[in-house]
Amino acid sequence: MLLGINFWAVLVCGVIAMVVGFVWYGPLFGRTWMKIVGATELDEARRAEMQKKAGPLYFIQFVLVLFQLFVLGHMTGYTGSSGVVSALWAWAGFVMPTIAASSMWNNDSTKVSWTRFFIQAGYQLICFVIFGFILGVWH
Repeated sequence: MLLGINFWAVLVCGVIAMVVGFVWYGPLFGRTWMKIVGATELDEARRAEMQKKAGPLYFIQFVLVLFQLFVLGHMTGYTGSSGVVSALWAWAGFVMPTIAASSMWNNDSTKVSWTRFFIQAGYQLICFVIFGFILGVWH
């Protein structure tokens, strides 16, 4: 362990983030998400092209989540608060406002902007609570 961070916990949380994302943007909100990003109107060839390009993006996303978890683990150890409390503060102070800003400034209708915000912020909230719990317990 470096800086009080359990790297196995970070790795497990990274995998969990990918699984939660698969469920969140698949069976739970997949149709709505595809409509928001305009993917439902794409032809089959364009969809296949997008799916082909997705592999490297999933890898990059995984690495970014691992970095995010490393920082959250460090923050949790540094503040001495519970993992869930640290995760909720990080989500409320940094993640949620960033998602809100990107949702507001996208030229979509108000309904689409709010839907985008709730889907993205909800996913991050669920992940951060899970992250905080695991990093707080498994240190």
